[in-house]
Amino acid sequence: MEQHISVWPILALGVIHLLGSRLRFLGGVPRSIWLSAAGGVSVAYVFLHLFPELGAGQAHVEKTNWAEDFLKHHVYLMALLGLAIFYGLERAVVTERRRQKNEEQMVTHSGIFWVHIGSFAIYNALIGYILFQREEGELQGMLLFSVAMALHFIVNDFGLQEHHHKSYLKVGRWILVIALLLGWGTGFVVELSETLIVLVMAFVGGGIILNVLKEELPEDRESRYWAFVVGAGLYAILLLAL
Repeated sequence: MEQHISVWPILALGVIHLLGSRLRFLGGVPRSIWLSAAGGVSVAYVFLHLFPELGAGQAHVEKTNWAEDFLKHHVYLMALLGLAIFYGLERAVVTERRRQKNEEQMVTHSGIFWVHIGSFAIYNALIGYILFQREEGELQGMLLFSVAMALHFIVNDFGLQEHHHKSYLKVGRWILVIALLLGWGTGFVVELSETLIVLVMAFVGGGIILNVLKEELPEDRESRYWAFVVGAGLYAILLLAL
């Protein structure tokens, strides 16, 4: 029976979703230096490892007839689309929270919760599928991706918990774990073309950038810029050294 080494990273990522909320020392204001550093690591991975892969994969996109005019030399449009979609979702959640701030039932019990969690479920499924596909490459590449996503998930978990409180702990995190595993499992039955894999990676890359920065930039978070820079710098050094 063929063994898939990516099963261990995917299980680890699932455990992070389930247990991340127990890391109470990461919560509070000012923002934990560890969360800021984790965000820096994720962004460094996108710019120094994921985006260069997209550049190399641009040739596959240009070979497709349907993308010849629209995506030729512009695979990064998918990264922009990922960033724009998650920015729009974040704005919708923030706007709804402000509208309902004086009501007893907060946004966690409204339809926006399902939209928000649903979008992150798709996001997680794509990450799970990418992790499965990483088995075809070097083990080092899969491990670098897994570490970056593990830290990114911790950042996401605290952001989603802040928005949706108990609804995320009771329902949301389980949905994200299931989506992650389903995305990984899809790799067994669905083999996307190299072109689609490149586009999925671009979309996820844009989402990572937005989801990290939206947690770092709000003034009331009192984020630790130096920790973000240190995290990004150390992981950048690691990526460039390998």
